[in-house]
Amino acid sequence: GRYCSEKQYSDYLENLFKNNKVSYVRERALPESFKGENPRRNIPDFIVEDLIILDLKAKRFIDKEDYFQMKRYLTACGKRLGLVVNFREKRLNPKRVLNSSN
Repeated sequence: GRYCSEKQYSDYLENLFKNNKVSYVRERALPESFKGENPRRNIPDFIVEDLIILDLKAKRFIDKEDYFQMKRYLTACGKRLGLVVNFREKRLNPKRVLNSSN
């Protein structure tokens, strides 16, 4: 449904990953984006197959802050592709975010 919490969607997706033997890491702190940054500031929901950063949302709409957050994640860990998925919308419409510096 559209009205669960972000953690409920994360738990369900984690079970799907386990059942389908998809390699993933959940909520691992990424390296600092800049010297002196709080070491636990960048924590994406999932890193899938060590290639894609997946960030789940359960809010009315995706905004610029969500986009900038994903850009920070991609920069911090040197990945090329990130997906922001909002489960509150009527239809799933994942937003792709590319790291052009890689």
